[in-house]
Amino acid sequence: MKKSCTRFAMVCAFLSLSTSVTAQQLWPDLPQPIKNGISAQADNIVYVGLGAAGQSFYAMNTASSHPQWQKLADFIGPTTDQATAAAINGKIYIFSGSGKATVTDKSPIIFDSVYVYDINNNTWSKQNTRTPVGLLGAAAYPLNQTEIAIFGGYNKPQFDQYLSAITTIDKQADPKKWQQTVTDFMERAPESYHWNQAIQIYHTDSNSWSTKGTSPYLANCGAALVGDKDRITLISGEIKPGLRTPIVKTVTIKGDDVNWQSLAPLPDAANGQLQEGVAGAYAGTNQGSLIVAGGANFVGARAKAEQGHWFAHDGLRKHWSDDIYTYHGDKWVLASTKLPQGLAYGASFSTPAGVLMVGGENAKGQPQAKVYLLRYEQSDVRIID
Repeated sequence: MKKSCTRFAMVCAFLSLSTSVTAQQLWPDLPQPIKNGISAQADNIVYVGLGAAGQSFYAMNTASSHPQWQKLADFIGPTTDQATAAAINGKIYIFSGSGKATVTDKSPIIFDSVYVYDINNNTWSKQNTRTPVGLLGAAAYPLNQTEIAIFGGYNKPQFDQYLSAITTIDKQADPKKWQQTVTDFMERAPESYHWNQAIQIYHTDSNSWSTKGTSPYLANCGAALVGDKDRITLISGEIKPGLRTPIVKTVTIKGDDVNWQSLAPLPDAANGQLQEGVAGAYAGTNQGSLIVAGGANFVGARAKAEQGHWFAHDGLRKHWSDDIYTYHGDKWVLASTKLPQGLAYGASFSTPAGVLMVGGENAKGQPQAKVYLLRYEQSDVRIID
């Protein structure tokens, strides 16, 4: 750490304030609202940015007695939504995302780029590589000091072609053609979207790619990821545009040995309503319990899909959940506590004090700057802000 302080004084200034944080700690809001951004965690330091925040990037020491967000060097790439990131060996790697390569482009694309942020030097650079598949909406996790595992991700050729098609049609002048283009894309079964099924491995030491087998489950995007050493839990997410899954699974990766297992799915609602699953949920662990909060879905979509109507969210309103679930002792419980409002597509971090919820999107689609702490207490969840 002393070496880092000589090279990056700003970060070290707030790292040096590190003390234990009590559950009563008040957590500062973000300097600006962020949704669909990136997040990464290196020990006690959490990082968020991009998405609705543009090129802005921030860090906070969660172990400080007075945690504060510190603005870091701006991202050097184009504005990107729903990229994925992981911190490893003093650097943060950012993969893919979606946006316009130049501001004059008519439609967004899925980026196949990889950028790296050097924590010690507060600098960005672009890696001389391309992602082997589209990784929009994927989830990344550092397996060790040289390997990052990435799960899920949209199919780049399909996504790029679809976005190009609907942006070149004048919706006002030719609404039928525009709607038919949307319908043709949306009414297909999940398998036809060819989302990333493999565990993609990025090797930071050689700037190369490989895979570690494929998931036995339907490929999905927007899943919440919680890691514990070599065991990774992937929670819910969507299996095609507009359709979520309640499935929760774990994968344990030890070298080339990959073991997938199912946990109990997210439970149905208290009123017996079918569990839709959620995309963009917040998740982490506290007091030995897994906590899952928020996320977004379309209520009624699963029932329509089970009847063979694959444009399952057609005519349905998007719903932002305020529910909180805990998984303890191999059982899911719907907490009596609710989020102050429905939220999704933010960042979440596991800390000794609790699970930090950072930013996100509310039911009006507006990016948020609010930060909450979720703490597991006596089979329920306490919210601290």
